[in-house]
Amino acid sequence: MMRRAVVGVCLLSLVGVAVSLVAQGRGGRGAAEETLSVEDYTPRSTLVVPEHPVPRAKFPVIDVHSHHRPGVSGARWDSIIEEMDALNLQVLVNLSGGSGDTLSSSVRAIETSAHRGRMVFFANLDFDGGVTPGFGARAAAQLERDVAAGAVGLKLFKDFGITVRGGDGQRVTVDDPELDPVWEMCARLDIPVLIHTGEPSEFYQPVDRYNERWLELVLLPGRRMPSDKYPGFETMMAERDRMFMRHPNTRFIAAHMGWHANDLGRLGAMLDRMPNVVVETGAILYELGRQPRAARAFVEQYADRVLFGKDSYVPDEFPYYWRTFETNDEYFDYYRRYHAFWKMYGLGLSDEILRKVYYENALRVVPGIQRNGFPTD
Repeated sequence: MMRRAVVGVCLLSLVGVAVSLVAQGRGGRGAAEETLSVEDYTPRSTLVVPEHPVPRAKFPVIDVHSHHRPGVSGARWDSIIEEMDALNLQVLVNLSGGSGDTLSSSVRAIETSAHRGRMVFFANLDFDGGVTPGFGARAAAQLERDVAAGAVGLKLFKDFGITVRGGDGQRVTVDDPELDPVWEMCARLDIPVLIHTGEPSEFYQPVDRYNERWLELVLLPGRRMPSDKYPGFETMMAERDRMFMRHPNTRFIAAHMGWHANDLGRLGAMLDRMPNVVVETGAILYELGRQPRAARAFVEQYADRVLFGKDSYVPDEFPYYWRTFETNDEYFDYYRRYHAFWKMYGLGLSDEILRKVYYENALRVVPGIQRNGFPTD
């Protein structure tokens, strides 16, 4: 009994010391400080460096990745034009063009407005009925009609390869041969295919302390891609690459730099293997801005293969792109914290490269964009 009592006293003494040390370490912090979460932690930087905000792009810009509701016109269209002019956005490529009557009425609304040519449209495929036998031929025929009605390209949304189903209820793979007539029609019509395949690689990983997209996946859990419900990242990339290579005469625009902007060596190797593929910068600025030297070298090496894209149309966000591409600024904020908790650095691209990224490559890749409004030298 005596030994147990001594041991008990010793344990109580150790607990008391630990509690005392914790209390000393806390130093009387308030409850708000103790419960501060990573979402709430937004420290003020004390770094003093030159700042060069760029509210207006240095050269006219074609945004090849924009989304707008069908039938934009009237006062709303006039308002968008004012925003575009302030930013030096010359043309928006509306990837949400739809098909059939929806597309033709949208094209007509722009072409009969006072701002003809400032927005062009990509058609979309209708997967609502599933991909049943003969779907590809039917979709190709509809696409031909849509191009005749004014579409200048085809956009595939991210549901293709993830949730689009066949007649048997199984997932339709990105390289399913049933879609071959569509890609062949695009080659015959000489229009590009802008395709969003999969999601960022971290969306497929466990949502734990090691996942650098943890904050986004906690705030927006619907973006998670667990392996028990969805194909893996590498599975989808392999399907996409096989499809690209099987159709060398079709021009493909890999949306979001193919989700490889975090691995530019891999992306460069992909472009080397596939001369029919170009990329656009929509929603991956946070990747380029954290590796400015590597990103600049990549854009310089593949200057003819990178197109400007933004994705969501939010006028206040475009100047972050201009600043990242045009300046050598250091350690500045990105516009959407849950995408990137890190700071950004400017790439300082040359005028020659800026012209290619901002408009020259798009004029080459996307037919039907009016050339007035762009430098001719």
